[in-house]
Amino acid sequence: MIIEFKSILFCPHYTLGKNKFMRTISIIAMILAISIFSDRAAKAKDIELLANAPERYVVSQGDTLWGIASRYLKDPWQWTEIWDMNQKQIKNPNNIYPGDIIILVRAADGSSKLMFANEKATIKLSPKMRIEKLEAEKIPSIPSKKLKPFLSQPLVIEKNGLDRAPLILGSSDNRVILSTGNTIYVQNMPFDQGMAWQVFRAGKPLIDPEDNDRVLGHEAVYLGDVEGSNFDAISSVRITHSVQEILKGDRLIPASTLHVDDYIPRAPDFPVTGRIISVYGGVTEIGQNAIIALNKGSSDGLEVGHVLAVYRKSTAKLQDSKIISLPDERIGLVFLFRVFDKVSYALVLHSAQAIKVFDAVQTP
Repeated sequence: MIIEFKSILFCPHYTLGKNKFMRTISIIAMILAISIFSDRAAKAKDIELLANAPERYVVSQGDTLWGIASRYLKDPWQWTEIWDMNQKQIKNPNNIYPGDIIILVRAADGSSKLMFANEKATIKLSPKMRIEKLEAEKIPSIPSKKLKPFLSQPLVIEKNGLDRAPLILGSSDNRVILSTGNTIYVQNMPFDQGMAWQVFRAGKPLIDPEDNDRVLGHEAVYLGDVEGSNFDAISSVRITHSVQEILKGDRLIPASTLHVDDYIPRAPDFPVTGRIISVYGGVTEIGQNAIIALNKGSSDGLEVGHVLAVYRKSTAKLQDSKIISLPDERIGLVFLFRVFDKVSYALVLHSAQAIKVFDAVQTP
């Protein structure tokens, strides 16, 4: 609502007196305040606690924000919302450390909030005396160890996108299969992009089943790591790690590592609908901690940290052989950790049953 104060106060045809006008503005302000408060209270009540949510929990080494939230909330991505009503005590609810004690406070109106106790596990501390910890000691938001092998891969590339990347020529002893510890020779390797590189091979196309099988990109398959030592027209590098066979003709890309610990799981604030189009590793049935590809990306508004729900679309045959669609069933949650223009990669955080390629994803 936009109120043009000048036109109301000074219009010669306006019949309300100044006092009556100010009373009107006060009433409007009161209504807006009540509306905002009511909306906030309604939002708090919408957060559904688990029946067995603990009244008190001591944070331990190895915990994650997602894991702790899963102890309290039916929908763990609402973690920050249940802290929002307590920001005077906790300025950043994502900074939680081993030894912190979390307590659950239930209000008479049905809302709940989480607070830090005025103590640590064995040391008495008031909230104002909480010691600032080193960043490395914070518990992570998700099980980032599961993602570590994938933070610099997989890659989504255009068709023939690796054609200009440094090319593996082979080894001095003409090995067919190259692996960890082998020294290999590489063509067209630049000297100004660091010593650490990764080995990739062009993989399968990523197809959008919702858009006439349009090719969204091609997956580059990660094979291993190499370290450069001698850069020239023909450079020599050593394979420091391999996860698959490395062959003559494979390509190199400079190594880079992304960090997801600071990306707090959250649901998108807009509707998203998409499909699982691939499973990294080639399996067809997917469980917790699997890596999947989705047919939505940054062009659809998705960002690292978004959480989407997985739904199973099923059908049933009636006695007259007519096929009907059954209600969609929510079977899992996924966390986006790499987002490209048209494709995203996600970690399966939870699965109630086996997730399959072409299952639907949408805003929880």
